[in-house]
Amino acid sequence: MTAAPPQAVLTAYSDARDEQVAARQIAESLIHPNLGFVLFFCSIEYDLDRLAGALNGEFQNLPLCGCTSAGEITARGYDRNTLVAIGFDARFFSAGHHLIEHMDGFGLLDAQQLTDGLLTQCRERAQGLTPDENNTFVLTLLDGLSVNEEIVIATLNAALGSIPSFGGSAGDDYRLAQTYVYCDGRFYSDAAIVVMISTALDFEVFSTHHLHPSTPKLVVTAADAERRVVHELDAEPAALAYARLVGVPVEQLDDVVFARYPLAVRINDHYYARAIQKANRDMSLSFYCAVENGIVLTAMRNASLHDNLTNTLDDIESRLGPPWVVIGCDCCLRRAELEADEEIPQASELLRQHRVVGFCTYGEQYNGMHINHTLTGVVIGRKIGAGNG
Repeated sequence: MTAAPPQAVLTAYSDARDEQVAARQIAESLIHPNLGFVLFFCSIEYDLDRLAGALNGEFQNLPLCGCTSAGEITARGYDRNTLVAIGFDARFFSAGHHLIEHMDGFGLLDAQQLTDGLLTQCRERAQGLTPDENNTFVLTLLDGLSVNEEIVIATLNAALGSIPSFGGSAGDDYRLAQTYVYCDGRFYSDAAIVVMISTALDFEVFSTHHLHPSTPKLVVTAADAERRVVHELDAEPAALAYARLVGVPVEQLDDVVFARYPLAVRINDHYYARAIQKANRDMSLSFYCAVENGIVLTAMRNASLHDNLTNTLDDIESRLGPPWVVIGCDCCLRRAELEADEEIPQASELLRQHRVVGFCTYGEQYNGMHINHTLTGVVIGRKIGAGNG
């Protein structure tokens, strides 16, 4: 096994407010003769048409994918109002990408054709590497307000087979108005991007959270599953029932409360968070993730986010060694919790130590599951030729 050169994976960020300046600064840091693919995350504060034009001008014909965020993770740690990007060396990575428009019509045949097409792209671009399920992973970026993430992710996962996948839902800094993904020169809403990456380097896809179940439970007794709105919990207005459960007046329900007192659904022996997006005037609750009549929601308690993330990344790095980069899709409510507890500086230092770059999401994806309150991602190591996972 040998180590890849420093330019195998490069990262860059800009906090310039002018779109042209920001794109130029990113390009100056990333462009080199072997650059093959660029992934980026950006603040919704940018004029997206101007940013698209600036990125196209700087990167010309290089494949470029990205999305808007609810906050970015840069070399400074948790950040805001920035453009952050990752550049992949074509000698060590082959990447293919596909845009899914009209997510509600995505079926299994579409997923199989998409997977086959991405594998073909990776094989055509690979330099000395034969892409297969052992050296390939998939990143998904989806419109975070589309309410179609579950069907797209589950259907895609059936076609991917043993290829691991992770991803995040695009955000818009809590405006909850419109989120965007970027592909082939422009931003799209009600769309998803699937990026397949094959690499000679070690990597490991992961998902982690710091939540543990407690005793109280609530049953969804009235819900609009299509809109992810719960009208009743235990046969009373949902916001009132939840407020009573967590001991907070209903008029004080906000992102910090939702972050500190999450709910989760149990599937087999695992708990998957169902994050609350907002309390509505009619006392219903809107969720970031799938909800439906009859499901049981368990109250969760928060352990140390810092300890959980440290243990998770230390464990992976004990197998892979120090990473070039960790691409992270981090739930916006995790950040809200850290901000409320004034722990952003410590968390940012931890992210810097482990070379985490990414964005804050409106939902996370992991091997066919759409989840909340998690950090999902991939650790990309420096060694060439070992087994991947």
